[in-house]
Amino acid sequence: MQNELLWLVMLLANFLMIIAAFKFFGKWGLIMWIPISVIVANIQVIQTVKLFGLAATLGNIVYATSFLVTDILSENYGKEEAKKAVWIGFFSLIAMTLLMNLALYFQPLAGDDFAGVAHESLSTIFELMPRIAVASLIAYLLSQRHDVWAFHFWKNRFPKSHHLWLRNNLSTMVSQLIDSVAFTFIAFYGVFEWPVLWEILVTTYFLKWIVAAADTPFVYWSRLIHRNGNFVMKESGAPEPIGE
Repeated sequence: MQNELLWLVMLLANFLMIIAAFKFFGKWGLIMWIPISVIVANIQVIQTVKLFGLAATLGNIVYATSFLVTDILSENYGKEEAKKAVWIGFFSLIAMTLLMNLALYFQPLAGDDFAGVAHESLSTIFELMPRIAVASLIAYLLSQRHDVWAFHFWKNRFPKSHHLWLRNNLSTMVSQLIDSVAFTFIAFYGVFEWPVLWEILVTTYFLKWIVAAADTPFVYWSRLIHRNGNFVMKESGAPEPIGE
């Protein structure tokens, strides 16, 4: 049960860090989390583990939290701010993939064993990144664009404040299904046997579904923070003046 306990700890840690980012930095704390979640998820996803008796990839939690963040942005700041965050995440993944793969062309310092080991370790992770990145970019755009659209679609039909849980879960759970199907088949088709591929798909979506269900209290918590305006660093529509 060690993996399962660690998974639950990571789940709580992700949610609390998002709330802390919102509390300290307001809207920009949420936007900041999007590239964090996309970059970390695309590194963690390389590792396959056993969770609840099934094969699964890491990165499911931190990636799924990007849907929580866009829903918080949609609820409190509107569709355009959520779309902006989606494009920031898209750009951050392209930038990471390009910069890290360029770094692999450098030759490590001759005679430096640590440099050689570090280069091999980076190669192990980031040489896989182009295929993972392509899969992630396609899945990310399809699912996140749907999530922003679906959240406001359900918000127009269930506009009451107590319906927040409904629009959050209806938009996120469908979006994560789109993401799981697109990513799994683009990233891992031909890498794993069909039974393993289907197991990864089912497990990935199941874990993301749990994250989507578990994030509901944090959506309400974030709305309370926004309504009270009790940010550590106050939000402002204009930049702070620079001293003389």
